Amino acid sequence: MESLRKIEDWPVPNAAAAVVRGEDGAVLGTYGPQDHLFPLASVTKLLTSYAVLVAVEEGVFELDDPAGPEGSTVRHLLAHTSGLAFDEHKVMAEPGNRRLYSNAGFDVLAQALQQAAGIDFGRYAAEALFEPLGMRATLINTAHRAPAGAGGLSTAADLALFAAELQSPKLLDPSTLAAATREVAFPGTSGVLPGFGHRRPNDWGLGFEIRDGKAPHWTGTANSPATFGHFGQSGTFLWVDPEAGVSCLALTDRDFGPWAAEVWPVLSDAVLAEL
Repeated sequence: MESLRKIEDWPVPNAAAAVVRGEDGAVLGTYGPQDHLFPLASVTKLLTSYAVLVAVEEGVFELDDPAGPEGSTVRHLLAHTSGLAFDEHKVMAEPGNRRLYSNAGFDVLAQALQQAAGIDFGRYAAEALFEPLGMRATLINTAHRAPAGAGGLSTAADLALFAAELQSPKLLDPSTLAAATREVAFPGTSGVLPGFGHRRPNDWGLGFEIRDGKAPHWTGTANSPATFGHFGQSGTFLWVDPEAGVSCLALTDRDFGPWAAEVWPVLSDAVLAEL
């Protein structure tokens, strides 16, 4: 795809990208080394969330089981409404009242799954998600803050397989994925969208950010309000636009900053325009 050549002008040492069609999982275009291993940062939360949803379907635990601070559940942790602080195991609000984006919450979420399943979270994610999809290079190293992002590593080729799964699920019932990505969890909740400021509301699904009417945003102006996904502080993103029937992902090795907020939406708009 010609639109992906815009990445040539990005101020990054290395980058890889892919565009994946929803109806059949076909890779419509790529850029850069597809097998290069990149740190995912918070894009890892998409993988963590998917593994949690698989665990829910398998009966390991339920969305409304207690987890985290008093009154919080698995659902609250997925939706960043547990009340836990950004990077500390410190309660800042009552569960369900505020959208407090929380790495600590995802640590607790993974611990809850690990305890309920009786298996290391990284191993569970591999068996439930990576191995069935053929994501051979992807791993979550649980030694340090991994479920929230610090230990997630993957390639563009692997994430393209995951992007296909997000559009035509085989590991989850489609209704489960739809509830996680198309229904706002705890609607009307406000909070900070990292890197872009406070949003009223700050809509989120179960682990997946929902674009809705947020502006400015890390996706493009042409992305539909139904677009969902995540970006990471390592200069990575993955979005799915169900109305366009396509997903786009990009991996880099430069930390997120003003450069990314400038070029990512331009790339997304170019991809959608070309399609």
